[in-house]
Amino acid sequence: MPQSDPRNGDLPEVPRLPLTLLRVCLPYSERDEVIAELSAEFTARHVREGRRAARAWLWRQVLGSVPPLARRTFSRGWTGFEPASSRLRPGGPLMESLIIDLRYAARRLRSRPTYALLAVLTLALGVGGTAAAFGLVRGLLMTPLPYANEERLGLFWNPGDWSEREFLHLSPDWSGFSGVAAFTVRDLPLRRGADSAPELISAVNTTAGLFDVLGVRPALGRGFEPNEDRPGAAPAVVLSYALFESLGAQPSLVGSTVELDGTTHTVVGVTPKGFWFPDPTVRAWRVEQLNEEDGSGNYALVGRRAPGTEGAALDLALKRMASRLGERFQYPAQWDKTRAPALTPLREHLLGPLQLPLLATLTAMAVLLLIACANVTALMLGQVDARATELAVRMALGADGRRMTQQLLAEALLLGLSAAGVGAVIAAQGFRLLSSALPLGPLAARGSLDWGVFFASLVLALLAALGVAMLPAWSLRKSHPQRALGNARTGGIGARGGRTEGALVVGQVALAVLLTAGAALLVRSVANLRAIDPGVDTGSVAVLDVVMEANVAPEARRRMLAELETGLAAVPGARAAGVTQKLPLRGSGDSWGMALEDKPDLPRTTTYVRLVTPGYFATAGIQLLEGRLLSTDDREGSELAVVVNHALAAKYFPGESPLGRRIASGSGQWARVVGVVEDVAEAGLTDGPVPARYMLYAQLTDYTPTRHTLVLRAQPGHDPAALLEDARRQLAAVAPSVAVQRTTTLEAVFAQAIGPARQVMSVLVLLTALAVVLGAVGVYGVTAHFVRRRQRDLGIRIALGLSPSRLIAQVVGRGGALVLTGSVIGTIAALILARLLSTFLYGISAVDPLSLAGATLTLLAVGVAAALLPAWRASRLDPAAVFRES
Repeated sequence: MPQSDPRNGDLPEVPRLPLTLLRVCLPYSERDEVIAELSAEFTARHVREGRRAARAWLWRQVLGSVPPLARRTFSRGWTGFEPASSRLRPGGPLMESLIIDLRYAARRLRSRPTYALLAVLTLALGVGGTAAAFGLVRGLLMTPLPYANEERLGLFWNPGDWSEREFLHLSPDWSGFSGVAAFTVRDLPLRRGADSAPELISAVNTTAGLFDVLGVRPALGRGFEPNEDRPGAAPAVVLSYALFESLGAQPSLVGSTVELDGTTHTVVGVTPKGFWFPDPTVRAWRVEQLNEEDGSGNYALVGRRAPGTEGAALDLALKRMASRLGERFQYPAQWDKTRAPALTPLREHLLGPLQLPLLATLTAMAVLLLIACANVTALMLGQVDARATELAVRMALGADGRRMTQQLLAEALLLGLSAAGVGAVIAAQGFRLLSSALPLGPLAARGSLDWGVFFASLVLALLAALGVAMLPAWSLRKSHPQRALGNARTGGIGARGGRTEGALVVGQVALAVLLTAGAALLVRSVANLRAIDPGVDTGSVAVLDVVMEANVAPEARRRMLAELETGLAAVPGARAAGVTQKLPLRGSGDSWGMALEDKPDLPRTTTYVRLVTPGYFATAGIQLLEGRLLSTDDREGSELAVVVNHALAAKYFPGESPLGRRIASGSGQWARVVGVVEDVAEAGLTDGPVPARYMLYAQLTDYTPTRHTLVLRAQPGHDPAALLEDARRQLAAVAPSVAVQRTTTLEAVFAQAIGPARQVMSVLVLLTALAVVLGAVGVYGVTAHFVRRRQRDLGIRIALGLSPSRLIAQVVGRGGALVLTGSVIGTIAALILARLLSTFLYGISAVDPLSLAGATLTLLAVGVAAALLPAWRASRLDPAAVFRES
């Protein structure tokens, strides 16, 4: 680009951007003089020092002058003082006039504290709740997972049901995948010192290739070597960064040893900070030494697709794996892995269950925000209408419409900033409330309260405030001073108006009906779930989940369980105690193969198996239907005894008694049926009767697990939760090497089994209550403003003989018509959108007429009640006083 040369008569072009920036901040009377001097000096410097140096000098002057000029403009706008010689052009620049308008708006809000407080709190409720929900959605659903190329990672079908034997069979050829790893999550006891008590940590047992599959390199040390998952290899563990910090955060920790699950492990690495898999609560990953003879299925398989393995190529690779499994293994029909092989994206597997509850909550919060915005908009319209005469006089005297609109926006801006401050506090509390109330599970730790939530509160508040101000501003710009003054002279006789406010109330009610209908559906669904009989007596039962170290011998474990049952039964306030390896309502648990002695042609099948102590049935409240229960007489060395549930008896012994029959387990041992008990919700609350059998720990010498659940039944009048602390002390005295995983009550387990519907319901009911309150406030405000606007008209009617009861009926009828219209629209919307909640519903249709009718009637009743107070006040008007005021 050619440069201008002053020596040839060409003046250099002065950069426009810095001069424009300076011009905005300069008083009108000084602009031309200052700009001319700067331009002349720029030209001189351009000749002496060159263009680059001249531009640098100009920018230094501008950047050094703008801050004091901005402070001067702010002061001028705030104090209103400026010498006549420096007076700005009429109206002033935006910054000065905005500051003046902000001061005016602040004075107006101070003079109307009720209006200001109501508007700020209403906006803050909507803004704070929506920001809290958005913070959770952003942290849990929008943040990338801590794995390289996460889109290529997936979980194989039947997660949690793969055995070491199956994994080793497929390992020689993972066609279509660059790597596959097996893993399972366990709570394992960790000892920080030789004499320290064990503490439970969440850990992952995995194969050697896990970190390579996930594409993660440890921050310290290394991952697992390829052969460390083979028998005979030294036990190795990789620590999470959180556990590394809790152990001292010394680099020398890598290479040292820790005792995990009773075995000494070498620490080979530490994961990067922020890494987690498969959930943020995991603190260690230890390599599992695979046993080709182990057919127990409790692993999940995660794989990384090779480049190009998509669509048909992926389907072909999975079908080949299923075919290879079918060539080697035989499966019962209900556990057949050769059917429907599939790969679930890892993100969908980890976060999929959270999507619906989180998005439903965010949608409900957004609806609440819309109701709040409509409410504040109606309040601002009422304020504009109340100032109609004042605004009309100002416009008739020559006031600028743009400036008056700016004053309204300044008032909305102050309301928005105040709502942002209050909303940030509500967002912080709401974030914690939602984190604990929603069914987030272990992933709740991934959602953190950070500055993003407060920034979202600020942005939402400002956007909401500006959106709220748009309708009143438009109404102000379209107003006619002559008509407004005419209405003032006649006291509002013949003036209709209020249509916009009425439309806002209709919108509020419609949205409130939508939320109320959703809450009603969930309330009825949860009531149906609570009505299900789980087969156990959930009242007055305390629960302790414990874990034994793996190095404890099986016979020592059985002896310890017997001592624990006896010791816990002696806890003050306890009526009975028992132990089981799997508590009802907590998932499927162990399933063993089964054969019947007198039915050799029975197809291969499996049933649930529960190991128990003799006191378990009485403690859990499981009723005996036939025969007898397991007892202390069924001991090691005597014939194996088994108790079956009614579902097993009905399925395999239809029309006959199973007592005395013999059942073989997967290991080939025969056990005689001695009793039949009622069906229990073994896996899930809604699964229905499922065949199950119960056997004693004492008789199964070849299998004693390390994880157990202790149950204590409290005596009448005692709180089961109060037994937990004494039970902990008793457990520490009887078996100090046993670590307590968690303590709870059977009633809490039952509540948890109801599932996400219960937790989403509690949130939605709270939001519905707020929406109904806001809707009532909206109806009250619009009805009260209608009465105030038509005060002289109503006074004339009363003077002409209109009875108070008819006046109340007319005013309430107007408010009721708005509520009815909104209820009809909301009901139609609920019929369309309620299907989104179908996942949470049980025993009820998404278009349940009773729920929809209840929501509509609730809003009608609340709306009519809200309109009664201003209607009653209107009926008490004194016509003479009204005419004097007019």
